[in-house]
Amino acid sequence: MAYDKFTTLTSTAVPLPIENVDTDQIIPARFLKATTRDGFGDNLFRDWRYNGDDTPKTDFVLNNPIYSGKILLGGKNFGSGSSREHAAWAVYDYGFRCVVSSFFADIFKNNCLNIGVLPVQISPEFLNEIFEAVYEDPKTELVIDLDAQTITLPSSGTQESFDINGYKKGNMLNGFDDIDYLQSMKGEIETFTESRPF
Repeated sequence: MAYDKFTTLTSTAVPLPIENVDTDQIIPARFLKATTRDGFGDNLFRDWRYNGDDTPKTDFVLNNPIYSGKILLGGKNFGSGSSREHAAWAVYDYGFRCVVSSFFADIFKNNCLNIGVLPVQISPEFLNEIFEAVYEDPKTELVIDLDAQTITLPSSGTQESFDINGYKKGNMLNGFDDIDYLQSMKGEIETFTESRPF
């Protein structure tokens, strides 16, 4: 399933400074029956967002109108726990295109890269600086440059580089998932096949 190309993202951010956020908190197990990616955003952090009677919890950040944007700021060890890819689906379907943390669980990180969510891992010091800037001014923007592999806080000029697998980077720049990538190589594959003796 193709997704929008990711090149440079300039956006405000939603702060969630909680460590060890696991995938069951991101998308509770009772919502895993669906097999398509649509609709999972409605249940992102469901048990943190809503009371038992489905009324919003006013103290949860996603219910606070002063915070918005396509970037989610997470605490250390974001996406730990089970390997459910639905957690990444929920993040994407809600509208986030990037999650910034000082450490990600590997499986969650890879699931994000497969569907167009960029996990940006930075130093704890820079993450704290960003949290402080966003809390001081919710309109604070970050600039994520995938091609250059940098994240910048324009208000202070602080910038850090981040790592990403080269194959996944290329796919995100083109808006490809694995199937799209293979389809993009159809002409090359056919040319190679025709050149092979049988």
